[in-house]
Amino acid sequence: MEGGTAQISCRLQNYDGSIVVIQNPRRQTLFFNGTRALKDDRFQMVLFTPRLVRITLTNVSVSDEGGYFCQLYTDDTHHQVATLSVSVPPDTPTVEVKQEAVEGGEVELTCLSPRSKPPATLRWIRDRREIPGVVSQQENGKTVSVSSTIRLHVERKDNGAVVSCEASHPALGGQKRVHHYRLDVYFAPTVRIIPPPGILREGDSLSLTCSITGNPLPRDVQWTRINDTLPERAEISGPTLQVSRLSQSHNGTYLCQAQNNYGRAADHYTLLVYENVSVTTMVLPTSHHATSHPINLLLTPNPGAVIETHSAVPYAVIGGILALLVFTVICVLIVTIWCSVRQKGSYLTHEASGLDEHGEVQEAFLNGNDASQGKKEYLL
Repeated sequence: MEGGTAQISCRLQNYDGSIVVIQNPRRQTLFFNGTRALKDDRFQMVLFTPRLVRITLTNVSVSDEGGYFCQLYTDDTHHQVATLSVSVPPDTPTVEVKQEAVEGGEVELTCLSPRSKPPATLRWIRDRREIPGVVSQQENGKTVSVSSTIRLHVERKDNGAVVSCEASHPALGGQKRVHHYRLDVYFAPTVRIIPPPGILREGDSLSLTCSITGNPLPRDVQWTRINDTLPERAEISGPTLQVSRLSQSHNGTYLCQAQNNYGRAADHYTLLVYENVSVTTMVLPTSHHATSHPINLLLTPNPGAVIETHSAVPYAVIGGILALLVFTVICVLIVTIWCSVRQKGSYLTHEASGLDEHGEVQEAFLNGNDASQGKKEYLL
């Protein structure tokens, strides 16, 4: 492996003390009978015996590849060749992006292993699934440059998703060199105002928070009130708008806006401040012999307000009281009508009696009755 140490051995038979020469692939003499001949400290003579000669080469590079010669000069020249092969494992691959990834578009990713021998194998992985890529190779001297390109359709949900490029190689054993790339998808912002809970009344405080998403995230958030200016007591702190001591003059529609290079978004909130509630106490009798109970009624001029009232009198008792009142009113009406009918009948009876007496007066006058029969007065 490149960067490692190579060991080159030469076995001798029937060595008689003749000259032994070791040469590199360029036929340069490295050692002559155990004596260094080439000034390259990476080569070291570690063993020289009548049976075995051994040298080492440290920090091996691909330029050291080739056949190393071991020659024995006797009456007949003998030589053997040991071939050195150097493998180059890939470094961790790099990922290149040719253009920005924008929501709704495509992004092209290229995984590059610039130097390996033999060529490295590249694979794209996302969510534990392999993505087929277009592979290309380019020789660079004794090493090879390998690349793999994929194209992905992206949406905003893909922002931050991880895509991995794996490089495998025989020199790595079962290990892999992996580059994890996180997708950076650009998209227009979205805006949502988080409203306060419950009903707001005069004197309360208002706090509105503008929740914003987007890539890149908008830096500036703009608060406005439609067809009006913001209240004097309005305070803006980043995405939050606060208004203290509310009054009905603060009613209106408040707008939150944000924008980046890819779009603009807004959301609105309609503020409705209700008047304060007044309390009136009234007493309703439960019966002729029962104790009266006070009921607190909350009176509000706004029909849209939601008011909760609490009373010490149970609802069943209140219903009984109302039923008794209705029954009493009906009885009074019946008695009143009955008395009116009786009085009218009595008047008609007296009127008829008066007519009879009037007839007697006329008859007495016509008959000329004297005064000796007695004086009578009649009411005509």
